[in-house]
Amino acid sequence: MSCLESFSATYGEAREKFRAVASQCGGQLSSFSHPERSPEGGELSTDIAWFGPRNAERVLVTISGTHGVEGFAGSGAQLDWLTRGETARLPSGLAALLIHAINPYGFAWLRRVTHENVDLNRNWIDFTQPLPENPAYDELADAICPPQWTSEARVASGKVIMDYAVHHGQAALQHAVSGGQYRHPGGLFYGGTEPTWSRRTQTEILTTCLPLARKIAFIDFHTGLGPWGLGERIAAARRGEGGFDRAARWYGLGVSSPYDGSSTSAPIVGDGLTATVGLLPHAEVTGIALEFGTVPVLEVLEALRADAWLHSHGDPDSDVGRLIKAQIRKAFYADVADWKGMIASQALLACRQAIAGLCEG
Repeated sequence: MSCLESFSATYGEAREKFRAVASQCGGQLSSFSHPERSPEGGELSTDIAWFGPRNAERVLVTISGTHGVEGFAGSGAQLDWLTRGETARLPSGLAALLIHAINPYGFAWLRRVTHENVDLNRNWIDFTQPLPENPAYDELADAICPPQWTSEARVASGKVIMDYAVHHGQAALQHAVSGGQYRHPGGLFYGGTEPTWSRRTQTEILTTCLPLARKIAFIDFHTGLGPWGLGERIAAARRGEGGFDRAARWYGLGVSSPYDGSSTSAPIVGDGLTATVGLLPHAEVTGIALEFGTVPVLEVLEALRADAWLHSHGDPDSDVGRLIKAQIRKAFYADVADWKGMIASQALLACRQAIAGLCEG
């Protein structure tokens, strides 16, 4: 299988390829069945593959599909890693855990969110405590997700959003929209009111597969922010903290942090990388999001707004629905050879750097 053949056109194709290739490479496979079905009525599941000794103290973990539709790239990166024979090159005593399509609903339905309309990377909070507030999103909520998606409504709502950027700055707008919100269930970057199926499944996978691990490298594949095809290594830690310093040592000085303005990502609430550290207190976890750029950020936002309207007020099977689905697919997956090659090569490098880091000391 060539690098380009590692990428799939649908969730179903990606799942079939992952299970087949992982099995051929000697992986121990497990599957977690999702309660929903695909648009065609097919089964949805999160699949995992384990390579190496079960009692390994050093483990590389990669995860695809945290944001559903972004799974096209993450799955392709995982498949490319497998087909290059990287499992046979794992150092003695080191293991790898590949988590494929942790949000299979979003992957299959071309959505960034889970079937609960929740952004999985805003869902990792303690729901027994008061929910985080985002008054800036509250101010913009009706403009971000208007009840109509006509040309007039798009122009009017877009003006409100751009006026906010003019008065408060682009960074403030990004933080307001994408930082996470818990009051608008039909809106963008909604964190939910309880742990989602995907969060519960990821928790089960990590806590049952990694009780003996003492040193973990965690790579979460994402798309939609940054320059075309560039893989930004985003550490979910502040400079000077152990997690950031290790990531910078492993992956290079280009490692960024959302907390100091060096990242294309705004600081967010309830992300999975930070939560993983808490889930595995017995281990030293070095986690990054590997974020690949696609189209300009305002095009990504427009696609997300359209998709939110579609699933709240429209019909995904309509002509308009199919156009919006093509729009959001393009926003998170560039189905062209050069982009796929950039994703595969940078992901391979990151995985090799992670393994080298795990072997330190």
